[in-house]
Amino acid sequence: MTDDKDAAKELVETLKDGERGYASAADKVRDGDHAEWATTLQRFSEQRADFRREIVEMGHDYGDDVDEGGTVTAALHRGWIALKDALTGDDPDGVLAACVTGEDHAVSEYEKALEQDLSAGFREVVTRQHAAVVAARDEVKALQSAG
Repeated sequence: MTDDKDAAKELVETLKDGERGYASAADKVRDGDHAEWATTLQRFSEQRADFRREIVEMGHDYGDDVDEGGTVTAALHRGWIALKDALTGDDPDGVLAACVTGEDHAVSEYEKALEQDLSAGFREVVTRQHAAVVAARDEVKALQSAG
């Protein structure tokens, strides 16, 4: 028996947080001095939504509802929670810093999933998504350095 369902639930919750976090971050910087960042942040929000849908659909193919909510541990340790505080101010650098924190958490969640006993098909999806999340984090860090 694989750990697909549990890993999928954790990733779906992380992806939901990232989707909302990036959308909020994009809204926050859209009208400021770094409006061009909004396009990148919105793209990552949409990417997270696509990743979440992909995992949920895979679960449905196997008869699992992986979108029914994560564990209590996930709810207590979501990296994107820090974004809420950063978004109450108008500091675009603070917004990017919170995005990086959220991405560090997302990368960690993917790495934890990859340490589990996953089916070959799900492992392939998680590996591909993990690489994209790492690339997104690096892109946000580059924005942070250039800003």
